[in-house]
Amino acid sequence: MSSKTLFQISRAAYVALLLLMTAWFGNQGLTGQYSLIFSLLWILPLLAPLKGILTGQPYTYAWASFIICLYMLHGLTLLYVTETALVFAICEVALLSLLMITLPFYARIRGRELGLGLKKRKK
Repeated sequence: MSSKTLFQISRAAYVALLLLMTAWFGNQGLTGQYSLIFSLLWILPLLAPLKGILTGQPYTYAWASFIICLYMLHGLTLLYVTETALVFAICEVALLSLLMITLPFYARIRGRELGLGLKKRKK
C-alpha cells in the first residue's frame, strides 16, 4: 500500500474518531451524565497530534499510536460492559483498530521515503 493511500485512510479515520468522541462526550456532558470538564478531558488528548495528522508528519503518526491505546482500552471495556452504548462501542473500536494499523505503517513508509530514521553508529 502506498503512503498516500495510508495517509488518506489514517487522516479520515482520525477525524472521524475525533468527531465521534466529541459528539459522544459532548452529549454526555450536556445531559449531565458527566461533567463538562470530564468530557473535555476525554477530547483533549485527541487534539494534541491533530496538526501533524492533518499535515502528514511521520513522527506525529508514530507517537499518536500511543494516544490511541488509551482510547482502545476505553472502547474495549465499553464493548464488554455495555448494553445501551453497543453501537458507539463498536464504531469506536472499529475506528481505533483501523488507526492502530495505519498510523505506524504510514510513519514507517513515509519516514523511509523522506530518509528519516535512526542514524547508524560509526565504528
